[in-house]
Amino acid sequence: MIQYFVNINSATVEIKEPENGAWVNITPPLKQAEFEELSEKLDIPLDFLTDSLDIDERSRYELEDNVKLIVIKTPTENNSINESEAYYITIPIVIILTHNQIITVNSFDNQAIKRFLTTFHNRSPEKRNMMVLKIFEKIVLNFLDHLKEINQRRNLLEQQLYLSNRNEELLAIMRIQKSLVYIVTALRSNELLLMKLARTNALALNEDEKEFLNDLIVDTSQALEMANIYTNILSSTMDAFASIISNNLNVVMKRLTSITIVLSFPMLVASIYGMNVDIPYQHTLHAFYIPIILSIVISVIISMYFMKKKWF
Repeated sequence: MIQYFVNINSATVEIKEPENGAWVNITPPLKQAEFEELSEKLDIPLDFLTDSLDIDERSRYELEDNVKLIVIKTPTENNSINESEAYYITIPIVIILTHNQIITVNSFDNQAIKRFLTTFHNRSPEKRNMMVLKIFEKIVLNFLDHLKEINQRRNLLEQQLYLSNRNEELLAIMRIQKSLVYIVTALRSNELLLMKLARTNALALNEDEKEFLNDLIVDTSQALEMANIYTNILSSTMDAFASIISNNLNVVMKRLTSITIVLSFPMLVASIYGMNVDIPYQHTLHAFYIPIILSIVISVIISMYFMKKKWF
């Protein structure tokens, strides 16, 4: 689906056909015929429009026939029905700058473009560079929001994990780990892209725009550092939990072994008194109680010894 927006009297207005200063936003469902028509109408290389279809597309900048292409990654919720997949994945957003328009292509619905749409009435379409930077800003905010959600989910799962022996919490933490891998990889790629744009000044930014871009680089680095910290904390948590499980298993095995030893001595006494040979006091009136009392005494003595050693 192709949408055309213009800013008229500080109000976002959707129009039917592209015009100078318009923002062209392409959202799912994506159709090859629409790509071909738009490519011919706005004189854009077709592969610039179709690059967003590859979910593994890396962040980069290209220039062809005075048409600028920027591919940048943004996080989004994973709607996969597979319960082993990551909670969040990263998808490419394609930004194309022509002579008169700015075009964004989204392979999935994402929060960054929705945020930009809600603030488009504050933008000046003739300042296309600032519009691009504002899209970058929404993407960075999107990363930060998703990292906060991941951290909250991680804290909740950690509390549940120490009180539960089920595998569901472990699988959920594994999904968080996968999400962080996607986010860390995308943030590194985005950081390199922004640093390249700042170093080469490929967008021909003025001083204010350069300063704004530098702030975005700092925010991206901060998000990357947060993602790395959460990844390290999660890895440490999993290692600690594995050690706790191993320690608990050792304690259980020690207790079971102690109980087995305590029960084995009464069985030994009963086995001896059950032999078909002459044994002491077998003809006395209380011959039955002798092995019983002896077994109890031995069990109590061994149990007290194990309790002193804290094996129980």
